[in-house]
Amino acid sequence: MRLDNLVVCADVGGSHITSCLLDLETRQLVKSSEVRLHIDSHAEADKIIADWSKCIAQSIGSHNVKKVCLAMPGPFDYEQGICLIQGLDKYPHLYNLNVKDLLGKSLGYSASDIYLNNDAACFLQGEVFSGSAKGYKTVIGVTLGTGLGTAVCRDGSAYSADLWSFPFKGTIAEEYISTRWFVKRYFELTGKEITGARELSTLIPNDQNASMIFEEFGHNLGSFLTAFMEKEQPEAIVIGGNIAKAYAFFGDTMENEIRKVNKDVMVTTAILGEDAMMIGAGGGWYMQLQQLVNS
Repeated sequence: MRLDNLVVCADVGGSHITSCLLDLETRQLVKSSEVRLHIDSHAEADKIIADWSKCIAQSIGSHNVKKVCLAMPGPFDYEQGICLIQGLDKYPHLYNLNVKDLLGKSLGYSASDIYLNNDAACFLQGEVFSGSAKGYKTVIGVTLGTGLGTAVCRDGSAYSADLWSFPFKGTIAEEYISTRWFVKRYFELTGKEITGARELSTLIPNDQNASMIFEEFGHNLGSFLTAFMEKEQPEAIVIGGNIAKAYAFFGDTMENEIRKVNKDVMVTTAILGEDAMMIGAGGGWYMQLQQLVNS
C-alpha cells in the first residue's frame, strides 16, 4: 500500500455514514480504516457536518490524504456542492447549503478537495472500477430497494440517469420497481402484509402467490431495462440493491425480456455490496482526474 495512493471515501445514507480509505493502486478499500456512524438526518446542519467530519477524520487517522470523496443521495448540485434535498424526510436543514464548503472547513480541506457524486452513480462506478463490470466501456446499472436508482457509466465515468420517474404502465417506473410494489402487490392478492422482497422470498415454498409476484416483477424490470437499453446501448447491465439478493427468483424472467431485444449484452449482479458506493466515489474522482491528465 503506497500512502500517496490513498483517498478517503464515504457513503452517506439517510441514517448513516460509512467512510474508508481507498487504495487507488489496488482499487481496494483499506478495511482497517472503515468507520460507520449513525446520523440523525433531521438534525441541524452544523450537527450533521460535525458527525460526517468525525467519521471521515477517524478513517483518515494520521495519513496524509489529499482528497475526500463522497457518495451522496440526490437531488444535489454535485459539482457546486449545493444540497437540493427537499420534502424527502431526510436532511431538511441542509437544503440550499454548500456542503463542499461546510465539510471542507470542518475537516481542514478546501472545497475543491471535496468530490461529490450521486450514490446510484457511485454504485455503478464502483462495479466498473473494480467489480462485476470491470473492463466494460458502456454500462447501465439499477439499484433495487426502497426506491429505484439508475446510472450510466460511459468511458469510465458514471452519472445518475435519474429514471425513477420514467413513464411506466400509466405511472412511473419506481411504482413498479421498488420494495413498496412487492408490499402492495402481495396485499392485493392475499390481503396480508409483508415487509418486502426478502420476506416474500421466504414464502415461496408454501405460497404460489410469492413465485407469481417475483415473475411479474421480472417482467416489469425487464421491460423497463429494455427501454433503458434502447436509450444508452450498453455492453453490460449491473443489477444491485437489496432486492437483487432475491435475483434467483426473478432473474431468468428479467433476462428473457432483455434477450428479446439484445442477445449479446452482459447481465450481472453487483459483487461489491455496500462497498461499491465508497469505491465508486473514490474511483469516480480518479477516473475524472485521469481524463483531465490525458486530454
